[in-house]
Amino acid sequence: MGKMKNMDKPWEDDSVDHWKPEAFAQGDMAGPLLEESSFAVLFPAYREKYLREVWPQVTSALKEQGVACQLDLIEGSMTVSTTRKTWDPYIILKARDLIKLLARSVHLQQALKALQDDVFSDVIKVGGLCSNKERFVKRRDRLLGPNGSTLKAIEILTGFYVMVQGNTVAVMGPHSRPQQVRKLVEDCFRNYHPVYHIKAMMIKRELERDPTLQQESWDRFLPKFKKQNVQRKKAKGKARKEREYTPFPPAPTPRKVDLQLESGEYFLSDEQKRARKQEARDQKQAEASAASAAKRQARFVAPKEAAARPAAAKRKPAEERSAADLAATLRGKDAAGKKRRVRGGQGV
Repeated sequence: MGKMKNMDKPWEDDSVDHWKPEAFAQGDMAGPLLEESSFAVLFPAYREKYLREVWPQVTSALKEQGVACQLDLIEGSMTVSTTRKTWDPYIILKARDLIKLLARSVHLQQALKALQDDVFSDVIKVGGLCSNKERFVKRRDRLLGPNGSTLKAIEILTGFYVMVQGNTVAVMGPHSRPQQVRKLVEDCFRNYHPVYHIKAMMIKRELERDPTLQQESWDRFLPKFKKQNVQRKKAKGKARKEREYTPFPPAPTPRKVDLQLESGEYFLSDEQKRARKQEARDQKQAEASAASAAKRQARFVAPKEAAARPAAAKRKPAEERSAADLAATLRGKDAAGKKRRVRGGQGV
């Protein structure tokens, strides 16, 4: 037993990089798969036209990997399954991710990258993280940012492709930071602004370049954001009237049967109840029709015009003058006319 314990183990060899991804080429699998594996994904109705156009390209891309696919327009689903020609046992999971991305409005050229070995893809469901619809839409817009600036910053810092569509967020990128992107997206819908995560990622990006900090904790450099309850002013409501104290409890709310007994409706037959309901309905309809008819007739009523003023009232009474004033005015006009005549004779 001690001899076996002291033997060299291949996984303890430091010269071997155990985290290096090994390529899996066609022919590495000894034989075909023994069982058929299949996955089906539903897609919304608005994606049907696009999927019909690009489905031949999807079929050819999956055929190279030995995977069969089927588009069912009646049921609204996409199905992928392994065949006897499948040479990669993991490719069926990659094909499943491909049809998931196509169902969530990811473009075909971008979704085909999910078949690569160094690309990780995920569809994050965010619909259940926020119960209020208006609040959910606001936080979704917060993830996008003005003109998509916040989403672009996330893609640059993480190296992930992010697609926000409806109640899901589709992400594609390297295997190094999938949990970081998921945490950012889920925290955004839990009322943590994405700018906090973006700031922390920018600081980590700078710290990674310093070799002296490789073995140290970065907690002292990262910002610590705490949730604060901001005290808001309460809306001023109506002042409640103080009620007088009474030792007796309030009167119980009458039941429906009690109200029917009080009005006498309880003792009526079913036919009489129907007749009473029909009478109330007819009366209400007659009142509504009369109101609408009066409203229509109001358009044909001529507007009231202002009363015309008499001609005598428009003219202002002339100022009364005495006879001496009129004679002085006439003399002035006569003298002015003589002067004009004299000047005209001299000019000739």
